[in-house]
Amino acid sequence: MLALRTSIAFIPLFAALSLYAEVEPAPSDELLDVGDTAPDWELPGSDGKTYRLSKLLEDRAVVLAWYPKAYTRGCTIECKSLKEQGHLIREFDVDYFMASVDPIEQQKGFSEQQGADFPLLADATRKTADAYGVLSERGLAKRHTFYIGMDGKVLHVDRNVEPKSAAVDIAAALATLGVKRAETRK
Repeated sequence: MLALRTSIAFIPLFAALSLYAEVEPAPSDELLDVGDTAPDWELPGSDGKTYRLSKLLEDRAVVLAWYPKAYTRGCTIECKSLKEQGHLIREFDVDYFMASVDPIEQQKGFSEQQGADFPLLADATRKTADAYGVLSERGLAKRHTFYIGMDGKVLHVDRNVEPKSAAVDIAAALATLGVKRAETRK
């Protein structure tokens, strides 16, 4: 009788865990790499706009810098780097974004707090993070930066991002990759 009561007590727990499993995609084992076609995405930005990769690539290359969580130490340092040294990135004909699995409200607040002059993208469903192979076992994005050419192919993946020098490193990678220099930026 005790075993039956114990088993019944765990039913709500198992039901809750199975619901959680449906909401949280399991991290993909597949790594997106150089030469692969970058999965298309449509994500809301901290600036109130919605961005679609395929549309962005009509005009210029894209840099997508994934980060784990808004308001955390390393992510704050990385965001400050992109804000303070973003002029180095804007020398190239690219659109650049930071992205995480945080909800859009957090992205907006974090962007405002940091004074970010570039959009932070929200992937609250975690589907895009999973498609890019950056979803960790903890359900957060790994700190990886993807460089995507106008043909939609991955040009480079940085899986060893240093938050403090992120903007300088991105600009150096863009130069090494031969990404076209910007003639004029809006």
